Amino acid sequence: MFRQWSVQSGPAPRRPESQAASEELWEQEVERLCASRTPVRMLPYAMADKRFIRELREPEGVKTTFWQRWHRPRRVARQHLREAEQRLARGFGLWEGALYEIGGLFGTGIQSYFTFLRFLLLLNLLTMLLTACFVLLPLVWLRPPELGPALKLTGLQCSSSPLPQSDIPRFHNPLWNILTGRAFNNTYLFYGAYRAGPESSSEYSIRLAYLLSPMVCLLLCFCGILQRMAEGLPQQTLLGQRYRTPLSAKVFSSWDFCIRVWEAATIKKHEISNELKMELEEGRRVELAQQQTRAQKACRLLTYLRTNILIVLLVVGAISAIFWATKYSQDNKEESLFLVLQYLPPGVISLVNFLGPQLFTVLIQLENYPPGTEVNLTLIWCVVLKLASLGMFSFSLGQTVLCIGRNKTSCESYGYNACDYQCWENSVGEELYKLIIFNFLLTVAFAFLVSLPRRLLVERFSGWFWTWLDREEFLVPKNVLDIVAAQTVTWMGLFYCPLLPLLNSVFLFLTFYIKKYTLLRNSRASPRRFRASSSTFFFHLVLLLGLLLAAVPLAYVISSTHSSWDCGLFTNYSAPWQVVPELVALQLPLPSQRALRYLSSHAFSFPLLILLSIVLTVCISQSRANARAIQGLRKQLVWQVQEKWHLVDDLSRLLPELSPEPGSPHSRASRPRSFCPGFPCPGSPGPRTPRLAPSNRLSSSSLGAPSASVPASRFHFPSRTEL
Repeated sequence: MFRQWSVQSGPAPRRPESQAASEELWEQEVERLCASRTPVRMLPYAMADKRFIRELREPEGVKTTFWQRWHRPRRVARQHLREAEQRLARGFGLWEGALYEIGGLFGTGIQSYFTFLRFLLLLNLLTMLLTACFVLLPLVWLRPPELGPALKLTGLQCSSSPLPQSDIPRFHNPLWNILTGRAFNNTYLFYGAYRAGPESSSEYSIRLAYLLSPMVCLLLCFCGILQRMAEGLPQQTLLGQRYRTPLSAKVFSSWDFCIRVWEAATIKKHEISNELKMELEEGRRVELAQQQTRAQKACRLLTYLRTNILIVLLVVGAISAIFWATKYSQDNKEESLFLVLQYLPPGVISLVNFLGPQLFTVLIQLENYPPGTEVNLTLIWCVVLKLASLGMFSFSLGQTVLCIGRNKTSCESYGYNACDYQCWENSVGEELYKLIIFNFLLTVAFAFLVSLPRRLLVERFSGWFWTWLDREEFLVPKNVLDIVAAQTVTWMGLFYCPLLPLLNSVFLFLTFYIKKYTLLRNSRASPRRFRASSSTFFFHLVLLLGLLLAAVPLAYVISSTHSSWDCGLFTNYSAPWQVVPELVALQLPLPSQRALRYLSSHAFSFPLLILLSIVLTVCISQSRANARAIQGLRKQLVWQVQEKWHLVDDLSRLLPELSPEPGSPHSRASRPRSFCPGFPCPGSPGPRTPRLAPSNRLSSSSLGAPSASVPASRFHFPSRTEL
């Protein structure tokens, strides 16, 4: 026990030199444990030894108070309860077995796609839970008033009227009403079905809850995405670009010896193989980049510039096509092809996002870029095209419905195109609803009408053409961009379609099984490996851009756009945000109103800006100081390793006479050579934690062998002058 070695009285008997050395090492170990900040629960000692270490770490002469003795077991109990909750959550985790199988067979890069899909499903379920708790349940409980007669807009000179429902062919009515969302116009799926009485007649404001729910959901999603991005930061970002994980560590320490099932062993072998391939591929890319001369880098830069100019022209043409398709679909509602025009904008967006990456790949392949650069450049422009197409679609809808940049009589009187859209929120919600439906239908169609027949034909026929065709390649970036686009549309529709997250949750749940079937049966894995940390960080970065793209139009609509006069909760308000000042005037006392008025004024913005500048300056300074400290520690570690190697060389030169005869069994030739005799190799992860005896007692004899129980950094290496 610790106590037997730390507290001794009387003269100590004479011990051999080895025992004295062990005693000295033991004292050093006790000093290290007392000075260490490692939590006691993380130390590899018995419980009795951990209690004694805790006592040693307490300051001398300070007694533990009654509150500390009472609080310590409860803190430990809460910690054990938290760990039990985490184990229970992992046990009931969604798709844990499927994710483990996918990660073992195809690598962590493809597994990160399915993990990302599960994360989006949880975000949508959380959004739906908040909407149901704060909007739907109070609305049902308070029993909103019945829908009144439609408001007749007088004083308008409309050249044409919307196409009446009776003029649509009856054969297509049931199907197309479901696909376009018209069958749910009078349900809580869309904005127009929500009604509430005056604010003074109820203590709970449905209008305020409906207004703040999208903002709170977007804020929670923003915090969740930032947390996942911090967890998935690439390893090279924290450790530097020169840091490379030793392959020896993966070769000798990757296998799990607790595996007893053949299927699990097969999955583990595939996982280790994928990790080694990924490490070798990254090393090859870094080596090729370092071998380029300045002239080659200059030529490559000019090639980048030329290729990017051509791609920019393609992107401009694509978003122009989306703009005119949306405008033509909204301006030609009276034609006989109205039903076909309903899905013209989603069709053009899908066609652009399908053909765009193909053209980008062809242009980039013509320039003979390195494989890693080719994939990265294509991926960046695919992200730009996907987000730009959604942004142009939103702008085109705003120009058509809200008359942004247009002068029309109805827009001057009512703030929106009242001739064609008496309830414009429902019309915008229908367009977003059609985008979600069309995206899911394309996923199903490609899985069962393209990938499945292609796999059957490749397996049935033989020849050079079918060998060249092969199965479809499972492209992780393309699939990620598809679900990110659907999630962005869902966030755009939080104000117009409060139940759209529920619909997207169902689609994401089905998409998981469709993509899993496509991956396991119909597709082949991509030859390029993706590191899980890099993939996760990139996925969440694109998702964050989609969140910002959805938040900007929503903020503009809530703060500056006139609501419809005929439907919804904000019929009597010039903008939805006007309900907030009204509730403040009705519910809060005068001092609170003055405080809120000051917080929303320009006078408060200047102190807030100064405070944020100070906080940002402190954070930047702290990060730079941490970076300098890390760089200094890295240089110190390299110096220590080099010094140990020099000492080994000096010892091998100064002590040749101590080596035994060549024929003796203890000669140097009869022993296996060690690359790092007694010292950590350059690039090794560092000294291991001291291993103790398996018994409850911590004996000093277990610390007698320096190479097994005490780190090499604890020894005092003599300098060259001392030698």
